[in-house]
Amino acid sequence: MRELCPLFTQTAVNSVGALRGARRPWPYHCASRELSSSSGDEALRDKRARILSRGLPKQKPIEGVKQVVVVASGKGGVGKSTTAVNIALALAANDSAKEVGLLDADIYGPSIPKMMNLKGNPELTPKNLMRPLKNYGIACMSMGFLIEETAPVVWRGLMVMSAVEKLLRQVDWGQLDYLVIDMPPGTGDVQLSVSQNIPIAGAVIVSTPQDVALLDAHKGAEMFRKVHVPVLGLVQNMSVFQCPKCKHETHIFGTDGVRDLAKTLGLDILGDVPLHINIRETCDSGQPVVISQPQSDAAKAYLKIAMEILRRLPVPPS
Repeated sequence: MRELCPLFTQTAVNSVGALRGARRPWPYHCASRELSSSSGDEALRDKRARILSRGLPKQKPIEGVKQVVVVASGKGGVGKSTTAVNIALALAANDSAKEVGLLDADIYGPSIPKMMNLKGNPELTPKNLMRPLKNYGIACMSMGFLIEETAPVVWRGLMVMSAVEKLLRQVDWGQLDYLVIDMPPGTGDVQLSVSQNIPIAGAVIVSTPQDVALLDAHKGAEMFRKVHVPVLGLVQNMSVFQCPKCKHETHIFGTDGVRDLAKTLGLDILGDVPLHINIRETCDSGQPVVISQPQSDAAKAYLKIAMEILRRLPVPPS
């Protein structure tokens, strides 16, 4: 039932009282109006709180996973998946005793199978859960394992949400210290579904220094803040290109744009990754640079980013 405006209600009462000759003194009317307005506001706040509490799903941890780190970008084509793969490998390289998993949540454009050199369908456990495929010590799950490599995913939103739910809840991860989720670009249904359904220890935003990419990265950071996911920091990807012949450095996508955005948002820069042909070639061949060229400057950049992530993560549950 629609609530009437307190002022309108009080005016009507005053009019009826005047007709009956029973109008109360002026101070009484003021006090009555204030009490009515106050109680009405409080009732409205309670009603809104009840509606919101019903609308948001309750977060439920992924069984066997201690901490979830999401790698996201507001815009596609900024090297987010490459960064997610190398961050997962760098987390494992920093501490060989830690178990790390990698979930490809990009339903429409899964790239983890190729970058991690994995093919085939996941096996099912007796509990009808999918077993992740494993390479380089990293447990991986992706939509790319469930469809043909060249098959397009032509799905509407509800089907995508169902697929995301299965990837989150119907996978036997075993015991993981860290699960890195490669999020799709943008700030849509998948991002909201993941953020609201599972507890996330922190988000990493990847962007190039280009102005167009920075606009979307800003939106991505603000989205995580709205759903109460802590943003650990930003990664400035493709920050500089060094000519392999003359060693001259060129800032193809601009200079320090991500650093400026980090200052605006009050966030930290986790690291800079150069624009280097080895990063692209190693991922295309299924041998990411952190594994295939661990002494290279590119691999050291990812290892530094992983260390900065670990410094900012909360103490994991025992």
